[in-house]
Amino acid sequence: MWTKKNKEFKGKNYYYSLKNRLEKENKINQEFNILLNNLTLEEIIGLKLELSSQYINNKLYNINIWKSTYYICREAVLKYSLSSCRSIRDAASLMGISESSFRKEIKKFQINLTSDT
Repeated sequence: MWTKKNKEFKGKNYYYSLKNRLEKENKINQEFNILLNNLTLEEIIGLKLELSSQYINNKLYNINIWKSTYYICREAVLKYSLSSCRSIRDAASLMGISESSFRKEIKKFQINLTSDT
């Protein structure tokens, strides 16, 4: 009985998927997903930083990378939890924070929960 109920339940962020949004915008495809899956998170971050600074003589215009990584990682984990959970309550539970704190973080990082974007 409960499994049927769980399958029918669709929370507010049921349709939010970062992967689907990026595919709709033609920023990623299936081949890219396979290649990306073979890299570690550290390699991905390092590669992204290297590619971002490649054409500007390896300078990121006074961006404090060390302090910025804290916020970049938090936003990435928020987006992951929203994408992988059915509801905000489940996502907050996954993160280990209260639902109200989670909602504050969503507002802080201006994450749009609609499936249109």
